[in-house]
Amino acid sequence: MKRFFRPKTAAFLLFTVLLLLSLALNGYLFLKAQQYYLELNGTRLNPLGLSFYPPESTTVQQEVGEITAVFFGDSRAAQWSNPSEMNNYRFINRGIGSQTSVQIAARFQQHIEPLQPDLIIVQMCINDLKTIPLFPQNEQATIQNCLSNIDQVLAEAEQIGATVILTTVFPVGDVPLERQIVWSPAIPKAVTAVNEQIRTKASNNVYIFDTFNLLVDERGLINREFAFDELHLNEAGYAYLNDELVQYLHVQEFPP
Repeated sequence: MKRFFRPKTAAFLLFTVLLLLSLALNGYLFLKAQQYYLELNGTRLNPLGLSFYPPESTTVQQEVGEITAVFFGDSRAAQWSNPSEMNNYRFINRGIGSQTSVQIAARFQQHIEPLQPDLIIVQMCINDLKTIPLFPQNEQATIQNCLSNIDQVLAEAEQIGATVILTTVFPVGDVPLERQIVWSPAIPKAVTAVNEQIRTKASNNVYIFDTFNLLVDERGLINREFAFDELHLNEAGYAYLNDELVQYLHVQEFPP
């Protein structure tokens, strides 16, 4: 006798699958919420991240003829690996993940000035701009704050005699489903607006390295080949940037 698949059995299996998917999604969202909660309270305890790089890490013994270059900014700077082809350069990293432009600018004196760098490579502002969907009424103020904090970094770099390679803000990537509720087309639009102003800031001690145009694809997003997630690059992305950076440094003959 043939046994037929009963509707109740199908309904039970469907319910089980949906329940497991719901549990998995809720577990994922809980972990993300926990991560953000920890980051929030960590920031409240150490708002500028000054203890991230202890005072003893600011001592650098520079050799004769060596150029000290510092990556400075948010997680995009923190994850930027050292170019391997520049034997006469000493690269130091002073990026901190999740920081806004005001946090970055406010720690220049403690994290950058003691190093007495010849060159500072700056990548900042995405953590300001990604908040625009949460506070749409502050969109223009957020953009202006980014530009003001960039200007502060440039001014402080000039005071210590350092040359700045100011990078344009990296493009954003494909946005996953769970982040779309706090996302908006206003974010890439604001990135474009900030970058337009960044490109006007070249001066005797400021050089513009247009990382946005190096990384963007025909969709206006991070090239998928270089994307780790919607905000960050993978190893291939940084390897590509470093190839371009090395050529840029050779052409510009730093320090000028």
